[in-house]
Amino acid sequence: MSQRELVVLGTASQVPTRQRNHNGYLLRWDDEGVLFDPGEGTQRQMMFAGVSATDITRIAITHFHGDHSLGLAGVVQRINLDQVPHAVDVCFPASGAEYYDRLVNATSYYHRAELRPRPIDRAGAVDFPGVPFEVSAVRLSHPVDTFGYRLTEPPGRRMLADRLRAFGLSGPVIGELQQRGRLEISGRTVSLDEVSEPRPGQSFAFVMDTRLCDGVHELAANTDMLVIEATFLDVDAHLAAEYGHLTAGQAARVAADAGVRTLVLTHFSQRYRDLSDHLAEAGKYFTGDLHIATDLSRIPLPPRR
Repeated sequence: MSQRELVVLGTASQVPTRQRNHNGYLLRWDDEGVLFDPGEGTQRQMMFAGVSATDITRIAITHFHGDHSLGLAGVVQRINLDQVPHAVDVCFPASGAEYYDRLVNATSYYHRAELRPRPIDRAGAVDFPGVPFEVSAVRLSHPVDTFGYRLTEPPGRRMLADRLRAFGLSGPVIGELQQRGRLEISGRTVSLDEVSEPRPGQSFAFVMDTRLCDGVHELAANTDMLVIEATFLDVDAHLAAEYGHLTAGQAARVAADAGVRTLVLTHFSQRYRDLSDHLAEAGKYFTGDLHIATDLSRIPLPPRR
């Protein structure tokens, strides 16, 4: 059975706390495992969460601040230690290529796995060969080059059991019909449209370290799940603007306006030990499926529309 869920490995912003590790998020999408922003301590959090190095098929880094990238060194060395058999694509802002090289080559180790760097120098499609979804990068507003990521599954068809029975269709011929679009059955032509209905693809967006900008709205538009930073509360909006971050209220308003189905707030400042005010503030604007991310939690993507 396919599995699509977010595994939260860490939720702290610049400084970790007793309750929150630095950032780290694994998106399980069927056979894919996309690791976003592995901050310091990600390798250990993976062990607590039951995530193996082999689960990782892609890595996506939004920007090269330490809380979003210092864990890359340990994760990469673990991928090599475990001799992960598949290639692992790593996308990151091209302007941070120097930091990527330093992290991947931080210490001596045996290079036994294949890493494929995918530096990004402009907004647009990300070259992730073989993924069952489209990946796009969108520029955000932060003191260093930062990109958010959006995963979009192409639309498909949902086969209707009652219609298939009506036409006497079962077994391998159903797959043949899906491939060809129509079949000759008992002297008549049956089209795929007669036995199926459109099935919208799912979507996921990942928005870290940014002020409000057009890119935030573009990434969030009509997504099934939006993972977005909420470093501050509205009362500290001046700090959010100064340092290039969002408040819980801002993130929730974006999600409400964008038609987001599941909203996950994360990346919390150390100044807030208790996050109940983040939940209350976001709940004033977003009335859908709202989550205040906690370390090691698992959040499923919502059912298909």
